[in-house]
Amino acid sequence: MEQANHTKFSEFILLGLSDEAQMQPLLFWLFLSMYLITFAGNLLIILTTIYDSHLHMPMYFFLSNLSFSDICFTSTTIPKMLLNIYIQNKSITYEGCLTQMYFFILFAELDIFILSVMAYDRFVAICHPLHYTTIMSPQLCGLLLLAFWILSVLDSLLRGLLVLRLTFCTDLEISHFFCEINQVIKLACSDTLLNIIEMYFATGLMGIIPLSGIVVSYSRIVSSTLRITSARGKYKAFSTCGSHLSVVSLFYGTGLGVYLSSATTQNSRASAIASVMYTVVTPMLNPFIYALRNKDIKGALKRLVSTVTFNE
Repeated sequence: MEQANHTKFSEFILLGLSDEAQMQPLLFWLFLSMYLITFAGNLLIILTTIYDSHLHMPMYFFLSNLSFSDICFTSTTIPKMLLNIYIQNKSITYEGCLTQMYFFILFAELDIFILSVMAYDRFVAICHPLHYTTIMSPQLCGLLLLAFWILSVLDSLLRGLLVLRLTFCTDLEISHFFCEINQVIKLACSDTLLNIIEMYFATGLMGIIPLSGIVVSYSRIVSSTLRITSARGKYKAFSTCGSHLSVVSLFYGTGLGVYLSSATTQNSRASAIASVMYTVVTPMLNPFIYALRNKDIKGALKRLVSTVTFNE
């Protein structure tokens, strides 16, 4: 009987951010603009770090990978949302929903891991500058990135397989603009205990541990910086990690805010609207934060523009 229920349907319904017909054109152009800005801005960061030899350092290696992850992160949700608005169809196939969940979790966790190792990179650069090149070697950076990919792929695969075993009955409406895993699990009419256990375990492993690493790294950075006697030295130390701290605060602040608010309110549509902050707005703002606050990035962008202009 459960198998019959499982094969009874072929698609979910994504309710989106608004049911009002007059809001759909506004949402389409707004999210299309944000997606194009996100794609172009992060692609520019990647090209700049590849082109400019001054940026061939661990910090910018991870920054370019963060930009790549952000492009993929937004590409898992926004194009499908735009397509549904354009064709005025809110459906997403069962297979498409699972695929969207898999890649959304993968790149969200990859973002978290990269942000945590970037905090460690700043800690080594400020607290152990003489050993920076030895500690943050290209081999270590490559191994860390590979480990992050493996962990993200395995956890997203595990979550997808656990959702695959669930059965769904009649209520197939997801109060979101993409297949958010918590919303999908709520629709299941079979036992979801394993999914909930894995979710708490993954939250601890993929969320709390990296966040704790970031907090420890910055507490050591602050402690080390306060021991610097000159005001100029303190400013230089803090300015080297200002961009990253801004990105971390934006990503974790909006992400935690959404999930804490969703735990205290039953309004799924409000949570979906709030989740736009960390799923769309944060990846869009990251390139601007680094471009405006980081002298190395600004200098590299000027050299890149000058080279392109001169060649023309």
